[in-house]
Amino acid sequence: MHMDISGSEEIEASRQRLWEGLNDPDVLTKCIPGCRKMTETAPDAYDVELELKVAAVGGSFNGTVALTHKRPPEYCRITVSGEGSLGTGTGTAEFTIVETGPETCRLDYSGEGEIGGLVAGVGQRILKSVAKHLTKQFFKDLRKHFDETRQDAGAS
Repeated sequence: MHMDISGSEEIEASRQRLWEGLNDPDVLTKCIPGCRKMTETAPDAYDVELELKVAAVGGSFNGTVALTHKRPPEYCRITVSGEGSLGTGTGTAEFTIVETGPETCRLDYSGEGEIGGLVAGVGQRILKSVAKHLTKQFFKDLRKHFDETRQDAGAS
């Protein structure tokens, strides 16, 4: 089953700080929904362990993530693949960071992927809804990360 996702999000952080956060496995582990662990296997390549629930079905996934075509601090391509108890998935995504102010940015993203196995059986409409929910959760946690680091910097 083919899936597409795209959008834009406003983030209160400088372009450089946002770039650094999106390239930091510790930040990504905190922000990617269900991410249990990211282990660097090579520069810009990671093994990932996820625990996710899709509709009424939950399961674990093991996969890989690679960051390529980097143009710091504005553009990166992400390639993902994985498999687990719910099925398989592969995909690519691109993000571009546009500075909108001294400490604000817009992150534009688009991606596509292929999903197979049990998880594909829940239907495209439900999967699209789950993908939107997981994307919202990622950006909520990313904003929280930058809010906390801003507060920590202010308390120093």
